[in-house]
Amino acid sequence: MQNTFMKQLISSEYLIAAILVAIFYVVVGNFDWWWLPILFLVPDVSMAGYFLNPRVGAAIYNIGHSLIGPVILVAIYIATDNQIILFASLIWLFHILIDRAFGYGLKHATSFKHTHLGHVGKKK
Repeated sequence: MQNTFMKQLISSEYLIAAILVAIFYVVVGNFDWWWLPILFLVPDVSMAGYFLNPRVGAAIYNIGHSLIGPVILVAIYIATDNQIILFASLIWLFHILIDRAFGYGLKHATSFKHTHLGHVGKKK
């Protein structure tokens, strides 16, 4: 029971953060909302590494799904005031937060379904 509550709490936190990023994207960034669903899956291109092997796949996937990338882009935006950088960083951040809300975390090299948030999918 405790484990289920904790997972729901963590998922809720990520979902709330994703909603706030989406609101920021539209209200502060003044970007059209429809770009969020259109470009939502772009960060998942990082799954292509799994065509080589699980170790490379996990490494490339984790680079594309770590919060470090969008945070660096936000820092660049702050320094340059470049709206395209803000646009990309918020879409990337939104994607990561939604993934985490649904339990898709950073991957271990052992399996695509083995993440830092636990096992994804039905247990065998």
